[in-house]
Amino acid sequence: MKQQTIVTLDLEGVLVPEIWIAVAEKTKIPELRRTTRDEPDYDKLMRGRLEILDRHGLKLSDIQEVIGTLSPLPGGKDFLDELRSLTQVIILSDTFEEFAQPLMRQLGWPTILCHKLEVKDDRIVNYRLRQDNQKQKAVAALKLLNYKVIAAGDSFNDTTMLGEAHVGFLFHAPDNIKQAFRQFPAVDEYADLMSLIRTQL
Repeated sequence: MKQQTIVTLDLEGVLVPEIWIAVAEKTKIPELRRTTRDEPDYDKLMRGRLEILDRHGLKLSDIQEVIGTLSPLPGGKDFLDELRSLTQVIILSDTFEEFAQPLMRQLGWPTILCHKLEVKDDRIVNYRLRQDNQKQKAVAALKLLNYKVIAAGDSFNDTTMLGEAHVGFLFHAPDNIKQAFRQFPAVDEYADLMSLIRTQL
């Protein structure tokens, strides 16, 4: 019997814009442009972000206001809709529930596994990872459920997920990621990613 497939996708940079880059552009704080495409150490990245938010007095509501102006990347919703008609899809993201909800609404409420923020009086005081290296561990768990896992992402924090999956693809990845992880086929158009995934279904 043919093994059931499931696709795991990163969110930011794959289906929607990078939230922190959008916040950086709105607030004119260039240090917030740094993402998981630039920094492999997620804890270091988030600690730096929280310090910057504190220094500039930025609150959760300020970030949510920016997120409210964002839309999925052109073609992202159609790609996801088509993919969900073919197989199960789970979004594995290192964003936070408090950030993701408006974007999930625009994407038709796909399943997402992500993290949570600790907020006090609208100030982000800390963040809680669902678990360390959650993308890779989620894929490993799906494999234990006897799924064939196909994964796609664009950043350092996606590469363990791609490596754990039966098949992994880079999508919209910057050159530094493509160069460092040549073992993963890299494409930049949704049609090309769909073609690669279809060969694995």
